[in-house]
Amino acid sequence: MRASSVVLLPHAPSSVAVARKRLSSELVDSGVYEDIVDDASVIVSELLSNALRHARPLPSGQVRVCWVRRGDVLELEVSDGGAMTEPRRGPGTLSSLGGRGLGIVEALSDGWGVRHEDGSTTVWAVLRTFKPSATNGASAPAVAPATIPDLADFPDLLDEPDDDRRDGTRNATAPSRAYPA
Repeated sequence: MRASSVVLLPHAPSSVAVARKRLSSELVDSGVYEDIVDDASVIVSELLSNALRHARPLPSGQVRVCWVRRGDVLELEVSDGGAMTEPRRGPGTLSSLGGRGLGIVEALSDGWGVRHEDGSTTVWAVLRTFKPSATNGASAPAVAPATIPDLADFPDLLDEPDDDRRDGTRNATAPSRAYPA
């Protein structure tokens, strides 16, 4: 089953709960395991919190949250108006008050990355989902199936940073940086 949504939300902290609730509801309704729904909710919360804390809103004054489920792969994206710095994983020391968000995303996902296009910055993550069987309801399998998504379906995971733009022009594809988990 395919589940997808694009949600435009205010550039405000209250948007995190709205996005998390809508994502959770749609994923549960499409048959995704509860554990995967929880991981996806945490990932969207972290990505959206980072966008609200560190970046400008889109020109509309909003942020965009998007998710698409294709088979056993769930893609999550948060787009904003960009910031002065590139989203990157921080050190997240025990005494630091922040800096753990993208580390959490990295731990819960199968990969994440950053894409720049049309005046926006999109931070995305992908994770595998598994369909519950008819006999065990929504509980997770004891052993996960050995199916791994074809990474060719996710070109951003394979892209290298585009450092050859000395003339300042953009290529036909948006520059992207991926961080496989």
